[in-house]
Amino acid sequence: MTAPGSRQHAQHPFLDGKTKRLLIDGKWLEAASGKTFDSINPATGEVLAQVAEGDAEDIDRAVEAARRAFEGPWGKVKPFERQAILLRFADLVEQHADEITELDTLDMGAPVQRTRGMKRRAIGLLRYYAGMATALHGETIENSLPGEVFSYTLKEPVGVVGAIIPWNAPLSSSLWKIGPALATGCTVILKPAEEAPLTPLLLGQLALEAGVPPGVLNVVPGFGETAGAALARHMGVDKIAFTGSHVTGQKIVQASAGNLKRLSLELGGKSPDIVFADADLDAAVPGAGMATFLNSGQICSAGTRLFVERRIYDEFVGRVADFGRNLRVGNGLDPDVTIGPLVSREQFDRVSSYLAIGRQEGARPVTGGERLTDGDLANGYFVAPTVFADVRDDMRIAQEEIFGPVISAIPFTDIDEVLSRANNTMFGLGSGVWTRDVSKAHRLAKGIRAGSVWINCYQAMDPAVPFGGYKMSGYGRESGIQHLEEYLNVKAVWIKTD
Repeated sequence: MTAPGSRQHAQHPFLDGKTKRLLIDGKWLEAASGKTFDSINPATGEVLAQVAEGDAEDIDRAVEAARRAFEGPWGKVKPFERQAILLRFADLVEQHADEITELDTLDMGAPVQRTRGMKRRAIGLLRYYAGMATALHGETIENSLPGEVFSYTLKEPVGVVGAIIPWNAPLSSSLWKIGPALATGCTVILKPAEEAPLTPLLLGQLALEAGVPPGVLNVVPGFGETAGAALARHMGVDKIAFTGSHVTGQKIVQASAGNLKRLSLELGGKSPDIVFADADLDAAVPGAGMATFLNSGQICSAGTRLFVERRIYDEFVGRVADFGRNLRVGNGLDPDVTIGPLVSREQFDRVSSYLAIGRQEGARPVTGGERLTDGDLANGYFVAPTVFADVRDDMRIAQEEIFGPVISAIPFTDIDEVLSRANNTMFGLGSGVWTRDVSKAHRLAKGIRAGSVWINCYQAMDPAVPFGGYKMSGYGRESGIQHLEEYLNVKAVWIKTD
């Protein structure tokens, strides 16, 4: 079940022993305070790099640079030119894909088989947004006023965008924010998570090479309570695009009140994954397993509440447990590893506490439920893929987001019951349904209160298809034309012509 790492991080070209600086106004700068923090490899506990620790003063500098660029040269750049820059950026990301995806693995632990698998998505996002840069337009509107009064709308960029991203997918999370902002003509201050800041900094370097002008993209690593909070409340920021926990999302809503910033919030989840007895179980077993175990469960839309029709419950849960038991856990640099470490000691302690809570509440671990410490795993933050059975809806492991490889398996009897129970959560981000019955599929697709419903699959994503949440999973959408609208203001223009 375990595997050793395959190579040392010192071979990675970005890890040259130098302190990684902030990108502000096209320049690489030390933090105003002079402080740095360590970026840690969660598979080994080793320090990868020292990173400049941005704070409120650095956010001020970045916002000033972004404002100058927005109101100056960048505001005059035509859609075709923005498109060309994004396409060059995409080409550079493609050329450096192996370097970028390995850096993701080193910094946050996801296996290279996953991070390399994100290459197509990352490049696809940039090229999709590049395509949309020349397709944004207003509309003429036939109004009903007397006389000759002509009316139309303009779509204009919101302005300076503060983008705050999580650590669970640094490459795609960065591009999910940078792409639409640049396509619409906004400028960006990207605040990466302190647990995984290296890939966003490398992307900043590639953006400069692609011709992104100074001040248009700024990258300021730092901690949430300092740099992130300063960005959220800054009066010079027109919009915050945030991905993270609902608790932090609530704080951002409060901080935005100063100038009534536009917000888009992609927050947590406790997604139901529903398996009917009539499903293709050979497909549903790995599908339901990886709906949670993928990325060590560190995905906001993970299908962590596994509802299984009662007459197949014991068999199916046993098969999912066997599937998890046979997954290869280890250092993500090993191409045969499927499950890497949790991102940090803090996250490891959080997940471990829920393993204890599950037992205390009466749930039964069918597999996993413990830390892995054998051999090369001893210094990393590894938790075995875990399946809890005998879970009740009111248990904390069935209601609270764990963000680890932990499935809560719950039996159900019929479609009405499971629909009600699936919606009995404060979240509404993802959901899954496994059935051969098209009527059940359509009924649940309509009835589940979540932003995505995956039927006979899970976590399918495409740049053209919107993604986002209901309820405490946030508001706003990423991907699709809806995503571009999040970065645009609509202006009505009236012209009296008679």
